[in-house]
Amino acid sequence: MVATTPPAHEPPKKAPLDPFRRAVLSGLGLLLPPLLTIVIFLWVGNTVARYLLTPLEDATRYMLVEYGSDIRTEGSFPPGDINDQTARDDDGKLFRRTPDGLFIPDSIYESVAARRGSARVLPTTAEGFYGAYVNKTWLQPWLVVPVFLSVFLLLLYVLGKFLAAGIGRFFWNRFELVITRLPLVSNVYSSVKQVTDFIFTDPDLGFTRVVAVEYPRKGVWTVAFVTGDSLLDIESAANESVMTVLIPTSPMPFTGFTITVKKSETVDLNLTMDQAFQFVVSCGVVVPPHQFTMLVRERMEEAAESLPAADAKPSKNGKSALAPPSTPTAQPDTPPPATRPLAQEGVAPLPQPDSDASDDAE
Repeated sequence: MVATTPPAHEPPKKAPLDPFRRAVLSGLGLLLPPLLTIVIFLWVGNTVARYLLTPLEDATRYMLVEYGSDIRTEGSFPPGDINDQTARDDDGKLFRRTPDGLFIPDSIYESVAARRGSARVLPTTAEGFYGAYVNKTWLQPWLVVPVFLSVFLLLLYVLGKFLAAGIGRFFWNRFELVITRLPLVSNVYSSVKQVTDFIFTDPDLGFTRVVAVEYPRKGVWTVAFVTGDSLLDIESAANESVMTVLIPTSPMPFTGFTITVKKSETVDLNLTMDQAFQFVVSCGVVVPPHQFTMLVRERMEEAAESLPAADAKPSKNGKSALAPPSTPTAQPDTPPPATRPLAQEGVAPLPQPDSDASDDAE
């Protein structure tokens, strides 16, 4: 019976759209980070403009119109100085009648009418005339945006200093105590507060280094941050050196569990704090290059070898940058045995010695 060898496993054939798909994904990988960054900043800017700058602008306009306007009724003028559209006060100042029957200074009326252009779509109330005048004179965008942003930053600075003081922290704690007692608002407020504390608050914990511990059971390794040397009673009970570590939770590394472990049961990791934070926040997706496992390296090498020759960039010596370095084949120092002619090996035969040299050898 003749033994048959099983057919060799053939590698899966590449679909014709694989290069196109890889190119599209590479383009998305290049464009998405800057696009998302721009979108986030635009969203933040629109949110600040809608919920902060616009209310401040409306409040400023209301204050200027309410307390800085000169709006008069018909009874505030002498009877002989009132016409159908104009009126003069005791000082001779000219006023114009608005569609709602009130009077405003002629200079305000003409300024708004001139800026409205040929359409002549004028406001229908005296307050509308003053609002349009304030918008064009005092609330120009090139003046409002920098001034309001400066005021906003000043308010943030004063608020931060106030909360840093003892009395400010006391009132803020009382406010948060009331918020946390509300049934539905407390859940939303707690989640939002965790996010804002992670983004805007400097961490108070002094992490010293990054270690790996077996948590929550043996055989399961977790990245942890060393925070201290724990307590004396725990060290006495363990009968060896211990340390306190923070087990972070993904994707919020500043929340987690504080545990005490034996120093002998920890493994120091060759990671910086930033690299450890990126690892935790990304749920283990972002790994530093020097921490790639052998399996990941093999996959990367296989992916590099599977690329077509046109995709491999030539290096300075003319070879492909993705191709593995070639090792020279060792040549034998002695000629092959006579039973294996050189011609069969595909190697040129050695040159024959001269006849004189052969005679001398004999």
